[in-house]
Amino acid sequence: MQKILIRSLLGAVFAVGLAFPVAASAQSSYTIIDLGTFGGNFSEAFGISPGGFVTGDANLSTSSTQHAFLYDGKVKSDLGTLGGTNSTGYGVNDSGQVAGVSDLKTAGTTHAFRHDSTGMHDLGTLGGGNSEGMAINANGQVTGDADLADNANHAFRYDSSGMHDIGTLGGRFSNGVGINASGQITGSSILSDNFTIHAFRYDNNGMHDLGSLGGTRSYGYSINTGGQVTGYSAIANNAASHAFRADDTGIHDLGTLGGSSSFGEGINDSGTIVGQSYIANGTIRAFYANGNTMTDLNTLLPAGSGWQLSDAYAINNNGWIVGEGSINQEGHAFLLKPTAVPAPSSLLIMGIGGMLLAGRVRRRKRR
Repeated sequence: MQKILIRSLLGAVFAVGLAFPVAASAQSSYTIIDLGTFGGNFSEAFGISPGGFVTGDANLSTSSTQHAFLYDGKVKSDLGTLGGTNSTGYGVNDSGQVAGVSDLKTAGTTHAFRHDSTGMHDLGTLGGGNSEGMAINANGQVTGDADLADNANHAFRYDSSGMHDIGTLGGRFSNGVGINASGQITGSSILSDNFTIHAFRYDNNGMHDLGSLGGTRSYGYSINTGGQVTGYSAIANNAASHAFRADDTGIHDLGTLGGSSSFGEGINDSGTIVGQSYIANGTIRAFYANGNTMTDLNTLLPAGSGWQLSDAYAINNNGWIVGEGSINQEGHAFLLKPTAVPAPSSLLIMGIGGMLLAGRVRRRKRR
């Protein structure tokens, strides 16, 4: 249940009277924690909560089977499946609730799930065969995408009253990938021409088109408490894709690490973004972007760590980052923690807390 190449909300805070979201700004270095596997040779971490719970998936020892996991800072637990072979966790909150996708016993069928202390719960669909959960907020609301009876595929928001279709930007397909504490959602949707794909931000007033960096496709992946979105967009003539930050002033190109393309996947409340970028020699590196400055995370690791970080999927307000990299010729999930305490970047009042036609996001590695 791997992500189609390449994402969730991090509402964190501490304070008495005032809250300071922490920016991971110009870190001198990070410590790295290998989250391991379930006996196999591959794992990846996709989501981190404000308090440091981590989710993703990991291979079992006997086969290429992969199961969703929850890491609580000490123990990595196998979350099982909805009866099928594979599962993946994409988002997690501080209650330890996980949103993701699992195979069912019926071959070729996958459903979104929310896992809690009582087990893994099937969230169903919008009337069609398949669904997937991509992110969860502190209230347990889940976003993702689900099939309709007419074979269209729409983004949804799931809450205590069930799964709700949030529509599209005019086409037949959309998906939700990130959700914040207010229930705002980001993702992407096909427009009414049934060709152009644009990132969106959804709120109680509906779905809002975030535009692009000049190309015909853009994708939203993560949204913070302030409604800032990161993702990636094709540039003019669809020559390449670049990571972006979208806010009330528009959509802003973050550039690359020297290669052709980059992909934004996680954003925290300070606007710090993580993701993946090509470098000049064509290889892929995990990046960290504070403001408009993009840094290769590999340059911030301790000397001789043995790691090569290829993707950073999420960052919380403490600057903790999760993703996937290689160590000892295996792909492993990692957790990065900054070794220096970053300076607060802003002061907030306390309490602020393939194409889409295939019907799925590009955010995940190739199935």
